[in-house]
Parts: sequence; structure tokens; C-alpha cells
Amino acid sequence: MKEELEQHQVSSVGPLEEDTSLNEDVVFEREFHNKVHLWGRITLWMVIAATIIAPLYLSFVYGFHPGWTPIIAGVIGVTAAFGVFWVLEPVTYFPLLGVSGTYMAFLVGNISNMCLPCSAAAQTSIDAKPGSKKAELAATLGISAAAIVHIIVLIPIIFAGYYLVSILPEGMKTAFDFILPATFGAIFAQFSMKVPIYGAIALTLGIILHTLTPIGYYGILITVIGTTFIAYYLDKWKHLRKV
Repeated sequence: MKEELEQHQVSSVGPLEEDTSLNEDVVFEREFHNKVHLWGRITLWMVIAATIIAPLYLSFVYGFHPGWTPIIAGVIGVTAAFGVFWVLEPVTYFPLLGVSGTYMAFLVGNISNMCLPCSAAAQTSIDAKPGSKKAELAATLGISAAAIVHIIVLIPIIFAGYYLVSILPEGMKTAFDFILPATFGAIFAQFSMKVPIYGAIALTLGIILHTLTPIGYYGILITVIGTTFIAYYLDKWKHLRKV
């Protein structure tokens, strides 16, 4: 009788743990992500509205409308130069930022040289696995801190920035061109150390595309998507082998 009772207790642990994990995922999705999507869309649309109010006011109230021909030409030029980033950046940054971090980063700006490093540092400091709920919450807090610093500290620096840059030696000004590549390189190395095989795949695929195919920035998008698919199927294959 005692053995049957123990077996019943052991068999009941698995489903309870699965139900608890399932409930946590459901709560995280409903209580957190739903509110993130709601307020993220509201704030982004508010910023978009605030951005176009001034040109609309100048165009149709003061009569400074330049005509649709230069506007369409400008849109085509901007799309040709930066349109790839409208797809590339959300796809590239999302795995590191998460849902809430993506909304916040694109609202605050300075993603590559401020939000992304702060997100990576926050995740690393608590040893959070990329893509997990823990990592997303860490990214949210890291970007929040970055936004506060951006507002409180950077505004006076920006006002004094022109003077500071003007007194710097020319060699130091040239070094500014390497800040962005160095930032991306450091972030890549930081996350590659956690799963080196995925970093090696991304680096190899990127080198092959950059060397063999002159497709410019589209090579970055292909590298990101290709590495994601390869990592997904490798992880799935490892899981099947364990089963």
C-alpha cells in the first residue's frame, strides 16, 4: 500500500510541473506581452504623429508645401538607401532585445551603440539565456536604464558636443568611424562565447556571402536568417538525439 502511494505521488509530480511551466508561459504571454504590444503600438504611433505634425502644419497651414514631385523623389531616394534596414534591423535585433526591448529601442533610438550593448550587458550580468523570458526582462531593464541615461546625461553633452569635437585631434576624429564596427564585434564575441558553434556558423556564412556575392547589406539579412534556421534545426536535432 505504501509503495502504491509513493508511485502515485511520483507520477503526479510531472504533470504538475508541466502545468506550472505552461501556466507561467501563458501568464507571461497574456499579462506581459499583450500589454507590451498595446502600449508599444500606442507610444510608437504617438511619436509618428508628433513627427509628421510639424511638416503637415508648415505645408497646409503656412502654405510651404514643396509639391508632391520632390516629396515622392525624396521617399524613393530614402527607400533605396535605407529601405533594407527597415527589415534588417528588426530581424537582427529582435533575438537580443525581445518584444518589449524592441519597442523601447526603436522608440528611444541609438539602438546599435546604446540600447543593444546595454541589453547584452544586462543579460550577461545575470547569465540569462538569449531568447528566454529572463533575458527579455533583463533587456527591458537594461534599455530602460539606457533611456534614462540618454535623457539625463546625454542632452547636456549633445549641446556641448560640437565644441568638444572641434577641439579633438584629427586622429581621434578618424577613430570615430570604427566605433560602430567595434561595438558589433564586441557584442558578437560576447554572445558567441555562450554557444561557440552558432557564432562559427554565423561568421562562416557571413564571410562566404561577403566574399562570393556582391549583394551588400542584403548579405547581412541572409546571414541572420540563415544562421537562425541552422541553429534552430541543430537544436532540434540535438533534442531528438536526447529523446
